[in-house]
Amino acid sequence: MKTIFKSMTLAVTAATMLAIVPSAAMAVGDADFDAPLAALPAPPVPADNPQTPEKIELGKKLFFDGRLGGDQSTPCVACHEGSQGWAYNAPISRGYPGTVHWRFSQTIVNSAYYSKLFWAGSSKSLESQAKSAAGGAVAGNGEFDVMTARLALVPEYREAFKEIFGDNVPKLANAWRAIAAWERTMVQRDTPFDKYMNGDESALTVQQQLGMELFQGKANCIECHNGALFTDEKYYNNGVPTNERWSEDGLAQITFRYELYAKGSTEKLYRHTKRDPGFYFRTKQKRDKGKFRTPSLRYTAYTFPYMHNGTIATLEDVIDFYNKGGGDDAWGTKTKILKPLGLTGTEKADLLAFLKSLSGEQITVETPELPDSVSLSEIPVVK
Repeated sequence: MKTIFKSMTLAVTAATMLAIVPSAAMAVGDADFDAPLAALPAPPVPADNPQTPEKIELGKKLFFDGRLGGDQSTPCVACHEGSQGWAYNAPISRGYPGTVHWRFSQTIVNSAYYSKLFWAGSSKSLESQAKSAAGGAVAGNGEFDVMTARLALVPEYREAFKEIFGDNVPKLANAWRAIAAWERTMVQRDTPFDKYMNGDESALTVQQQLGMELFQGKANCIECHNGALFTDEKYYNNGVPTNERWSEDGLAQITFRYELYAKGSTEKLYRHTKRDPGFYFRTKQKRDKGKFRTPSLRYTAYTFPYMHNGTIATLEDVIDFYNKGGGDDAWGTKTKILKPLGLTGTEKADLLAFLKSLSGEQITVETPELPDSVSLSEIPVVK
């Protein structure tokens, strides 16, 4: 078995970037190409936002700073807490005061590798994701002019933005660049799986190796969870059950209806649906109702519960869900990939052991000390 996986490692070396960016696979002309599993390389960095230690440190502070939000109670870290897997361990994420959110909050760990962010892929970079989250009505709910003014009232930020970006007055666009730069340091490349793929034959137990064989074979997880990031970044309806909170919680209902209205749903959908239409919001094509982007399986030991609405509590439950062939086809768009797997109890345990090998030690970060603001009269006039 080890010989088989070692030969796979050699094949993966030449296809690393293909494995990370699934869209690149389409260039070879195989629409159903499953990128081989691989260890994570260094994260990609956009040419227009190079990494520097100063920018990373600024981004870390801004990630924890409530000034980038509405009433200053919802910094980025509010929905991406380190103790909760840099996500939020509740079925529905924390919302802006007076609301709840309407989807599960995904981890920022390894988000540097995604070519599309959010469950429906509405942002194409960490920079744009930060902007969308800070200004989102049920997330940060920040007004851009107010957030700009707050940054300008912090002498330490004025100095840092001047040094790093050349800003006389801090620009929000550069705040998003700084946050993205810090998030690109939040990667985990030393999991047992990565160590094994990089040559350490003792990094995976025999049970985990059996689980990896199932992952790529009988369980067919690799059909959607492939490549170094363990995602093809495509959209599927897996029949995930609706979150009953939409039926029982008045505030959640209001938030859900707002999102339906804001994203341009039809009158019928707005009045009657109790399910998240997902990718449909972006395409307005019926075939995309109920579809969501495949998430990475890395760091999932800490990012429970699971699915876009947090309706599946544990990894064991996730395996049971797929072993049954997924859920009901409420939208009429459920993927035909899913079929009952017939996994035995032993096979499910082996598969679970392999999934756990995709997470290393929990990532901890010391909370930064945030700088003080001053009054407007203390800010020098820029001429």
